[in-house]
Order: sequence, then C-alpha cells, then structure tokens
Amino acid sequence: MEIPFDPEQLDPAQYGEERATLEMDHEEAVEHVREVFTDAGFGIATEFSPSELLNEKVDAGRDPYYVLGACNPQMADRALDATAGEIGGLFPCNVVVRQLEPGRQEVYHVSIMRIARLLGLPTDDEEMDAIVADTGELVAAAFEGLDSVSTGGHE
Repeated sequence: MEIPFDPEQLDPAQYGEERATLEMDHEEAVEHVREVFTDAGFGIATEFSPSELLNEKVDAGRDPYYVLGACNPQMADRALDATAGEIGGLFPCNVVVRQLEPGRQEVYHVSIMRIARLLGLPTDDEEMDAIVADTGELVAAAFEGLDSVSTGGHE
C-alpha cells in the first residue's frame, strides 16, 4: 500500500498528538485519566487492557498498557453528520495509559477528528474544522488536568 504523503513530514500537531507523564502507579494513573477526561466532558464508552489480553493469550510479557475509549456525545454526533457517518470507523477517541517503568506512566492520545480531516473524510469541511477546534479544546482541558499531577506535562 502506498501512502499518498510522507508520514515523516507530518508535525504531530497535525494529527493532534498529546502526551503526559504521570508519576504514579499504573492503576492509579488509569483511574486518574478516567476521572480527568470525564470532568473535561468525555464519557468512557469502552476500555480494555491489551497487555492483559496479550499476556494471557500469547504470553507476551507486556508491561501494563490500558486503553480508555473516550467519547463526547455532542462532538461524535456532529462528526458523524460532517463525515456522512464515515468517522464512526475511527470511534471512540482512544487515550492510552502505558507503563514506562514502575511508578511512571505515559498518557498518549491522537485526535481522530484531525486524522479524519487529514484523510479527507469530511463532507462538510467548515463544520469539521469547527469540530476539530472544539474537540481540541476538550482534549487540552483534559491534558491540563493531567498536568496537575504529572511531571512531564503535555507536549
């Protein structure tokens, strides 16, 4: 498969990459991220631990890794309309909490709204630009909440 652009040339801001480092144990970090994203206006539609699944199924020996599927219903509804339903293939907005080392966790997120925009999914460009801006504010608020207990900050 040929990619129509050079991924190395993309600035992570173009796809809404956010990172924060939390100095706490893994379970505490997962709970903290869940609370902060909920406070910022997201619901958690789904969550699972790929590390537990892979360690159980294929004895992968993976360090703790957890995915929270965050969703703001108003933004999701608008995005479905702006993309003729196609963005649903990217739902929900995943927030990853992965252990870097015991007592140190990384929180990672990329914007599905920005990714959809880069892929040309919107049928309503103006509305999609507004959705990207609105969801960006929600994610920024969540990462600011994480910063209150993190040492790495969001980048």
